[in-house]
Amino acid sequence: MSMPPPVPSQSIPNYMVWSILITVASLCLCCIVGTIPGIVAIVYSSQVNSKLNAGDLAGATQASSNAKLWCWITTGLCILGLLLNIVWVATGGAAQYMEMMQQLQQAQP
Repeated sequence: MSMPPPVPSQSIPNYMVWSILITVASLCLCCIVGTIPGIVAIVYSSQVNSKLNAGDLAGATQASSNAKLWCWITTGLCILGLLLNIVWVATGGAAQYMEMMQQLQQAQP
């Protein structure tokens, strides 16, 4: 008979909810720049439970730590993207863009 892997006495967070939510938010706020580290965070988050089920407590702890790091990196990029969007709108970026596009259309023969 095979014995199931031992259940750790402490809970190791996987940060899956945080990584998914911040990846979606970064996709909305700063495009691909924040989405790539968000996907990395999701990958590490998914490794936590699988390593725990395999009995690899050290690997699960390392994956949890990596997931948390990548979640913070994605959160920082998301905040930066939000600030850049606010500055762009506050300085009239959309209006200037529309004006430039109209000038380009008028300049074409």
